[in-house]
Formats: sequence, structure tokens, C-alpha cells
Amino acid sequence: MRGKFRWVICALLFAATLINYMDRQILGLLKPDLAKIFHWSEQDYGNIVIAFQAAYAIGQVLFGPFIAWLGTKSAYAFSIVFWSFAAMSHALMRTAFGFGCARFALGLGESGNFPAAIKTVAEWFPQKERSIATGIFNTGSNIGAVVAPLLVPWLTFQFGWRAAFVALGLSGFVWLIFWFILYDSPEKSHLLKSQELTYIQSSDMKSESEKIPWLKVISYRQTWAYVATGIFVGPVWWFYLFWLPDFFSKQFGLNLRTFGLPLVAVYSITCLGSIGGGWLSAWFLHRGWSLNAARKTASFVCACCTLPVIFSTRTEYVWLATGFFALAAAAHQGWSATMYTVVSDMFPKKAVASVVGLAGTIAAVASMGFAWMVGHILQGAGTYDKIMPICGSAYIVAWLIFHLIVPKIKPVEI
Repeated sequence: MRGKFRWVICALLFAATLINYMDRQILGLLKPDLAKIFHWSEQDYGNIVIAFQAAYAIGQVLFGPFIAWLGTKSAYAFSIVFWSFAAMSHALMRTAFGFGCARFALGLGESGNFPAAIKTVAEWFPQKERSIATGIFNTGSNIGAVVAPLLVPWLTFQFGWRAAFVALGLSGFVWLIFWFILYDSPEKSHLLKSQELTYIQSSDMKSESEKIPWLKVISYRQTWAYVATGIFVGPVWWFYLFWLPDFFSKQFGLNLRTFGLPLVAVYSITCLGSIGGGWLSAWFLHRGWSLNAARKTASFVCACCTLPVIFSTRTEYVWLATGFFALAAAAHQGWSATMYTVVSDMFPKKAVASVVGLAGTIAAVASMGFAWMVGHILQGAGTYDKIMPICGSAYIVAWLIFHLIVPKIKPVEI
């Protein structure tokens, strides 16, 4: 028996990602109430969101070298300690500027979660299991988005909104105890059987960990095609995470007691989107379709499924709007699963991280501009009527741009 301790490590990554998304979502859930308490304008809240996104973009650039310098165990611990303290610091804030500073610190700390988790997977899993392990820990983002709308209202009504920030922040320190007890590099772990260590080291990890710098990958039009899709669709996903509770509040008069179930429904269905998007293109390939046709058809189907969200401001039925958002959010996850695979179709493995990292950083910057625009529109019109057509059409535009730049998906030569 070679052992299964590596899956315990995967469970730790899942738990960290779940905590990451709960800490990220709490402000959006409390926004309607906090805006009244502290007299925020819509632009104030937009600026608070921008602070998080700016820090996240900066952190994505810096955290890779930081992990290489400090090591996975210490760097991951530093990340979660930093963002947990930042999450709890929200309870001390009284002004929009103060909340913006807390969100900036939270974004900087949370930006380390995915680079550290992916690095851990590379250390603890052989090549053939890495996609499975990554898929498992990444579901923590969806589960966190489901748990937060249930847990945060209960904590707020029982103990107050400050206690909600503190309680979720403390959960990171609970995770840290298990991390220090259970994690070490496979070569140093006293909990790992020798047979399992041999299995983990059964692939050439050194060659796969090599990265091609951004200056190299930006010379390819395929890189900019993928970056362009992120510029359009990335801000929409951030919008759903940070503004959806406020949408239900403004559009249907729901509050912290009542918008929990619609949000749970939306993010529960997103769990199916990632699986469905990946399965659809694989199904096309199995039926004999070309790689280009399979990937582009799957992504086009996902893009079309986001269109009905345009009508979310035109319905009087909260559950119909919930269905529109659930379909759009699931389609986003399906789109992301398909397009991430497209990157690996076009580029060698050692270049994938560079391409995805570049696109993620630029998408975060674009999201800052979109957050400013959303705040400006809401400050003036007070409704989401002008915003939802942008969200619904962004994926179709992104698909067309990608198709024009990359008429045929095929490997590039590096």
C-alpha cells in the first residue's frame, strides 16, 4: 500500500481556499447594512472594491518569487496569517478609507492562496493526479461562496457585524494549527510512507516547474488573445462576487435575512459549471470533433448561457433573476475551465503559469476600472439597468475577439 496522506494535504488546501472566499465575500454580504451605518456612497463602496483588486493584482506578481525565497510552508502560513489579521481588522474600521485599507491588506494576503496551493500540489502529487487535486481544492472557492451567505447573517444577528469579521478571521488561525502539524515537504514529512513518496516523485518535477518569463510569452498573439478574454470576463466575475447581495437588496428589497438562499442557489449551481464546461469539450472530442471545434463550441455555449442575465433587472420574480445569475455564474466557471485548458493546448506546460499569471494580473487591473464604473453608475442612476447588459454580453465579445486573433487553436513553438 502506497498510502493516501497526500490527500490530507489536498484537504488542507481545500479548507484554506474555502476560508479565503468566505473572508473575501463577507463585505459584499454586509454592504447594504454597512452603507447605511457609515453613510457610504456607491462610489465609496466601488473604491473599497478597487483597493482589494489593486492589492490582489500586485500580490499575484510578487507572491511567486516570495514562495521561491521563503519556501511553501512558511510562505503559505504568512499569507493566511496576513489575510486573517486583515479580515479581522475590518471590525475596527469606521470610515470608507479605513475599510479600503483593510481590503487592500486582505487582497494582498489572499493573493498568495492560489500560487501557494498550486505549488503545494506540484510538490505533493505526481503529474497524472495534479489536475484532480487542483480541481478538488479549487471547489473550496465555490463552497466558500455557498457557506458565507448562510454563516455571515447568523453571526451578524447573533453577535453583530464586527464579530462576523473576527470569527471568520480566526478560522484562518485554526487552519494554521493543522498546517504546521501536518505539512512539510514530502522528503521531510514523517507522516508519509516511503512507498507514497516514491509514487509522488514518479514524474520529472523539475522540468515541469520551469517557467517562461512574461517578456517571452507576450511576443505571441495567442497570449494576447487569452489576455483579451480575461479583460472582458474577469471584471464580470468580480462584479458577481462583490455586488450580487446589493443587487438583490436594490432590485427586490431583500436584506441580510432574506438574500441568503438566492445567493446559496447561485453559487451552488456554479459547482456544476466547472465540471460541465470541462466535460462538454471532452465530449465533443470523444465524438471525433477537432480540438479547435470542440474548445470553441464549448466556450461559445458557455458565452451564450450568460446572455439571459441581461433580463435580471426586468423581472419582478426574485427566483427567476436568481436562475439567470446561477446560469451566468455556472457558465463563467465552464468558460474558465475550457479556456484554461485552451492555454495548455496552445502553450507548453512550462509557459502555462506565465500566460495565466499575466492574464490574471491584467484582468485584475481591468476589474478596478469596471468597479469604478459600477460605483459611478449606481451613484447616478441608482439601479443596475445599465450594468447587466455589459455583464451579459461580455463573454460573447470575448469569444469573438479570441476567435479573430486565434482562428485555429494549435500549439505554438517556443
